[in-house]
Amino acid sequence: MKNSRRGPRVPPPSAVAGAAPPGRPVGAKATTGKVRIIGGRWRGTRLAVADSPGLRPTSDRVRETLFNWLMPMLPGARVLDLFAGSGALGLEALSRGAAAAVLVERDPALAAQLRALSERLPGGEAAHVVQADALAWLASQPVASAGAPGFDLAFVDPPFAAGLWDRVWPALLPVLAPSAWLYAEAPPDAPIRLPADWDLHREGGTREVRYALYRRRPA
Repeated sequence: MKNSRRGPRVPPPSAVAGAAPPGRPVGAKATTGKVRIIGGRWRGTRLAVADSPGLRPTSDRVRETLFNWLMPMLPGARVLDLFAGSGALGLEALSRGAAAAVLVERDPALAAQLRALSERLPGGEAAHVVQADALAWLASQPVASAGAPGFDLAFVDPPFAAGLWDRVWPALLPVLAPSAWLYAEAPPDAPIRLPADWDLHREGGTREVRYALYRRRPA
């Protein structure tokens, strides 16, 4: 019987330190779970929740409540999801009839995941993913006017630890349409201070979050 010589065993790619598991693009973040789109044409689509500091997707229950409130105004709306994260709010709005959505996300890996997902969805070209700091991006946008009608709806759900709400409003409100809607999430004990021409439409809360929907009062 001949003696055989075997070369060193080469581990599979998933066993190499730092390698992405099968099916995950190189550079993508590890995920801690998934949320799903709960209504409309993309209902049931699962969105990865990356293991990223401050990422806290809006729960299915809160989103169901929110989009029941928004149902009459969503068809044809121009939407801004300012701290997009998993994309759950902006993509849910598109799924339920919004015409277009801009999803702004600072983290390059999260932004890349959102682009890849939107490219796979039928009609996903309505989602425009921007990899940028939210405040810096807002500073580059035109003030709403007849030539730049502004966004009809904005979602503001920043990482709670950053405490960005009061810094966001001065930059965000000028790019919204005259009768725009604004949804915000904050810790239960954190006040949301909007100018007097914004009326509280509906609000709710859980142990972890206060959520509220506002509408700008027509001039």
